[in-house]
Amino acid sequence: MNQEKIGKFIAQRRKEKNMTQAQLASYLSITDRAVSKWERGKGLPDATYMLDLCKLLDISVNELLTGELIEKNDYHQKAEGNLLIMAKQEAKQTKKMLFYENVIGCITTLCFLLIIFITAYYVKNTILCILLFIIAFIILITGVSIALKIETEEGYYECQKCHHKYIPTYKQVYFAMHFGRTRYMKCPQCKKRSWQKKIYSK
Repeated sequence: MNQEKIGKFIAQRRKEKNMTQAQLASYLSITDRAVSKWERGKGLPDATYMLDLCKLLDISVNELLTGELIEKNDYHQKAEGNLLIMAKQEAKQTKKMLFYENVIGCITTLCFLLIIFITAYYVKNTILCILLFIIAFIILITGVSIALKIETEEGYYECQKCHHKYIPTYKQVYFAMHFGRTRYMKCPQCKKRSWQKKIYSK
């Protein structure tokens, strides 16, 4: 997806509608800095604003993501291309976030073990020992919570019974038996329990 091309297209349509960046931003209840960022190709509009932006610019979401007006004959082909690009970008983003989850998990575990080791072998003061143990467990719990939040929000789980893809609740992920990124959970579609694999995109 060509962000620079999309940005130029947004700027072109805005000018054709005789709107300033400030006016467009005002209609969308955002800052003109955000509009400027889109038009310079430094970012894409959030999904929250896409429909309203398209209405204001009198274009379709497909045209927005393509960065040009689309002839009727090419519409379906362009739509399929955009969906494919979005799926690839979603998978890429998910992989990146899950990598961060692994990094957070490793750093948290190392910090926890290091504090426990130092406390057990080098700290003689009882009160200080207790304090360091509490700090170690707080670090561990915080790290695990952040990692599980990423695990819950990024990507999907696929039911092995009905192949329904869904995002589970934090509670489901937290309490489910797991092996790596495969968790034993109840599918909201077929209501059956199975070992469900993490997938990057739908």
